[in-house]
Amino acid sequence: MYFKIIDFSKFSSIKVGTSVEVLMLERGDEMPNDRVIIGHANNLLVSPTHPPPLMMLSKDFSFMELEDNILTVGCATPTGKLLSFAKKNDLAGFEFVSKLPGSIGGMLAMNAGVKSYEIFNIVDAIKIDGKWIDKREIEHGYRFAKLNGVATEARFRVKRGFSKELLEELVNLRSNQPKTPSAGSVFKNPEGDYAGRLIEAVGLKGVSKGDMQWSKIHANFLVNHGKGTFEEAKYLIDLAKERVLKEFGVELKEEVQIL
Repeated sequence: MYFKIIDFSKFSSIKVGTSVEVLMLERGDEMPNDRVIIGHANNLLVSPTHPPPLMMLSKDFSFMELEDNILTVGCATPTGKLLSFAKKNDLAGFEFVSKLPGSIGGMLAMNAGVKSYEIFNIVDAIKIDGKWIDKREIEHGYRFAKLNGVATEARFRVKRGFSKELLEELVNLRSNQPKTPSAGSVFKNPEGDYAGRLIEAVGLKGVSKGDMQWSKIHANFLVNHGKGTFEEAKYLIDLAKERVLKEFGVELKEEVQIL
């Protein structure tokens, strides 16, 4: 293991944060229990003041091994790399990974997906703190998974038949998302409703605080127009929660991880 200085104003997808010393884990390392594990910072909002001690997987954990019908993927593997591998090897079930940024570990930690397509639908087992755990033993649901440790590898039982038609369909579902730097969907969709609809209904779509703004394209995306700060982002997040609760009695739950 080694330390690396990461500037989250450049590294995170929302381009907010400061330079932080992060512990980089290598294969064979003993997993610390006093640090917060992060992925590629695509759904992360890091405070500039006293964030918790952080760690992340090094490139040691970026790999894919296909043997018969078993695909083993390191959790630092970028989602785009997995999608390309699935296309090249005609593997079905990975089409939804397109346009989902980040790493496989990050996807597992939040059970990421598009509509009804989620990574826990296709994963077979996850290596957590050095032990393989069957996915049925891991509590998970809509945009959450209780891994209770550091996931380093994932195992999939694969079938042939990558669908270009499904890929195109799923890509189109995400075509209404803004291109401006963001952390993806800020809130989980409440049961039977959409966070974006609620935010728009309380008049916040397009509302700004400094350089941070609830997107005019998709109201559940908080976008950074240049020099947005953590404080501005947190203000808008808290404002949305407050207004939606007051107007609709719905408590919005963050999908973005705030540290």
